[in-house]
Amino acid sequence: MSARIARLPLILILAGIASFAMFVPAMHAVLNDDHSVARSFLYSGIVGLAVVSLIGIAMSTGPRRAASDLSNLLSLFLGYSVLPVFLALPFYEGLSTTSFLNAYIEMVSSLTTTGATLFETPGRLNDSLHLWRGIVGWLGGLMMWVVASAILAPLNLGGFEVTASAEPGQDTGGLERFERADAAKRLWRATVTLGPIYAGLTVILWMSLVVGGDRPIVGLIHAMSTMATSGISPVGGVENAQSGLAGEAVIFLFLTFALSRLTFSSDTVTAVRPGGLWQDPEFRLGLALVIAVPVLLFLRHWLGALEVSGDEDLASALRALWGAAFSVLSFLSTTGFESADWVTARDWSGLGTPGLILLGLSLIGGGVATTAGGVKLLRVYALYLAGRREMERLVHPSSVGRAGAGSRRIRRQGAFIAWIFFMLFGLSLALVTVVLALLGLEFEEALILAIAGLSTTGPLTQAAGEVPIRLLEMSAWAKLVFGAAMIIGRLETLAIIALINPGLWRD
Repeated sequence: MSARIARLPLILILAGIASFAMFVPAMHAVLNDDHSVARSFLYSGIVGLAVVSLIGIAMSTGPRRAASDLSNLLSLFLGYSVLPVFLALPFYEGLSTTSFLNAYIEMVSSLTTTGATLFETPGRLNDSLHLWRGIVGWLGGLMMWVVASAILAPLNLGGFEVTASAEPGQDTGGLERFERADAAKRLWRATVTLGPIYAGLTVILWMSLVVGGDRPIVGLIHAMSTMATSGISPVGGVENAQSGLAGEAVIFLFLTFALSRLTFSSDTVTAVRPGGLWQDPEFRLGLALVIAVPVLLFLRHWLGALEVSGDEDLASALRALWGAAFSVLSFLSTTGFESADWVTARDWSGLGTPGLILLGLSLIGGGVATTAGGVKLLRVYALYLAGRREMERLVHPSSVGRAGAGSRRIRRQGAFIAWIFFMLFGLSLALVTVVLALLGLEFEEALILAIAGLSTTGPLTQAAGEVPIRLLEMSAWAKLVFGAAMIIGRLETLAIIALINPGLWRD
């Protein structure tokens, strides 16, 4: 049975999983006597399963063709752009006070783990609709975990191109293609391997938050949002949760999974040399940022603050340091949760524009093959190696680099392709900003929306500017552009360029 399902197109499998997932908020709504919302999810799930089953039966009668990595990449693109239409149906019917376009953009935001919401008004959504947003974001995070090792890694995309010897969008060639299992088997194997880890970590975090004082539904959504780095919250963020500092501490621990793949798996090793997690350049670079940025903000209290009062105590200093550390890791992992002590950290440092720091951290992003977005820590590390080597050559032009084959690969070809990605990311950022500005938004709002979409850090729309951006009040075209930015940011420009491969369309 599993073998037959694995032969179906990836987009059809994703639609089937989404149909099954709709029964969870349906049951939750029934338990809360919200029968209108329950019917919306129940009927949508039944119709979705019926349509998927009929299409699957019809396709099983035809000739069997193994799906290639590029065709799965196309299915992934359709999953982010077309599947939210189906995901938005029960949300639209259950809410019944918004347009279908708003529901569609909300589902694109959730599935891409961006977490930008059009319904930030408290009480606009009930718990069942919040649960659906959290489930969609959680499934989107799991999908990225799976496709990173099963699809993106063989194609040398998603950050793997920095350490690979082949060109982006191509396999490594040679005899390796005969030793590799087909795409369907790799997807199934990755799901069976990573799925229980992902679900188990979510349950552990959920139980920890409930013990800390959160309501079960709030703890569950925050746990799913942390693992998926979506930043979805039914109460406006973890700063409004009942678990308090203890809950933030547990979430901080689990956010480290977004810094490196090696924190939970060794199937796609990105370290340039053996030695485990502590020798992984992504984890070390991310840890350095989490330590350095809060310390600089903390020291600025004495070095650069305009007004320094003499009545600060040790407790307020520690709260400021913790608020900065939590928020830095949260936005570096593109989750977007703010600490309850982030306001204390801003006042302590005396910064007038703290949103710039959050924008910069979100642009850097997390680790390769994790749920985090951004340009990825490995690409930043590759450019750092190349820059350090060039500085050495300025001093000693005839020197020979002291590095192994892996480091040389990253420093040369890896840095080159990382720089190309930075240029494509910069061009995408400029294009989205200009288009949003042409559609009537202020330049600051357009820039924040572009960075939030391309880095998949939706909470930036509420935290980066002086005034929160109300997505619900934007024009329809501006919402569609923002939705396209989220899809581009999740798939990355190199993957979308790989879809232009003539071999895919000839097939």
